[in-house]
Amino acid sequence: MLKQTPFHARTSAINQLQNWRRWSGYYTAGLYEMTHEREYWAVRNSAALFDVSPLLKYLVQGADAARLLNRIVTRDVLKMTVGQVIYTPWCDSHGKVLDDGTISRLEENTFRMTSAEPNLRWLTMNAAGMDVSIADVSANLAALSLQGPKSRLILKGCSTKPLDGLKYFRLMSNEIAGIPVTISRTGYTGDLGYEIWMDSSSALPVWDALMSAGHDYGVTPAGMLALDVARVEAGLILIETDYTAAHHAIIESQKSSPFELGLGWAVNLEKTAFNGKRALQEEKTRGSDWLFVGLEVDWTGMERLYREVGLPPQIPSITVRTSLPVFVGGVQVGYASSSAWSPVLKKYIALAHIRRPYFEIGTQLVLEVTVEHQRKYAPARVVKTPFYEPEWKKS
Repeated sequence: MLKQTPFHARTSAINQLQNWRRWSGYYTAGLYEMTHEREYWAVRNSAALFDVSPLLKYLVQGADAARLLNRIVTRDVLKMTVGQVIYTPWCDSHGKVLDDGTISRLEENTFRMTSAEPNLRWLTMNAAGMDVSIADVSANLAALSLQGPKSRLILKGCSTKPLDGLKYFRLMSNEIAGIPVTISRTGYTGDLGYEIWMDSSSALPVWDALMSAGHDYGVTPAGMLALDVARVEAGLILIETDYTAAHHAIIESQKSSPFELGLGWAVNLEKTAFNGKRALQEEKTRGSDWLFVGLEVDWTGMERLYREVGLPPQIPSITVRTSLPVFVGGVQVGYASSSAWSPVLKKYIALAHIRRPYFEIGTQLVLEVTVEHQRKYAPARVVKTPFYEPEWKKS
């Protein structure tokens, strides 16, 4: 049976269609209204409030807490300062990605790790012989994500301490409605945004305070459909959609390394030994056979395919999480794993795995689409991600 998040009393009351998705064993809203369009535009124009409590969360404490995490992930945890947050993947011994998430340094020897998949056993296995305690605090810690250009103004209107000095990927202790919270300047939309963490038993007053403070700014509760479009625009990967966790893969070709996922910037080969380091060093030397890139579909070419059968373009309004083959000269060279119409860019975009040498920026290729039950090929080209990154995101 699916569980309810600490905010279910609020989210269920406003969910017009009772449209729910499954996330880590919890109910989470797919959308609150007849379509997700207003929720999406709240992310880009005002502020959207997401219940992200189903995230898996682990508290890692002790003298060896930093050493344990440094052994597991590809980033250098030992260089983190108190109050810093990092995004990182982590790998198996062959350098293939198991999961990705964030690590927050709450105190010198206290860290919070978030993940998409259960990782308690993996953490415990790697902690053998270390002075460290690991606790799954997923059910005890509620979380909200406030995303959009007005998010800072809303938080300033209901939090006790000022937020102006909180930098990108940093966190601070604060209070909202008299409730102790941790606020991190993080998110999954590619926009200005914050995540608010609090004890599950005190969650509802925080929701109410944010909604009240955000009323004049157009704050809008938003669900997973809006979030999915925003994260594609931001070029952000989703486990089991854009990559298969290495321990879930059935065949070797389903696995991906951080380099293949475009996360080479998150691999520190200069730090001490960590899971997968040797394999990643070898891959770095020889180069990766695949790369996760952005694709921009030529709209004129797409429109022509539909015009040939007497139809206007039929583009899904939600993110398509279906594999779409990509070709060059009639030969398949990759596949798109997430594709969406970007409302803010007015473009059809995709995140794709492309084989070398066709993943270079500017490479022209074609994306397979279905037009009136027939396979057609829309011209596209490889572009840099993120597709969308507003100037206020990090300011």
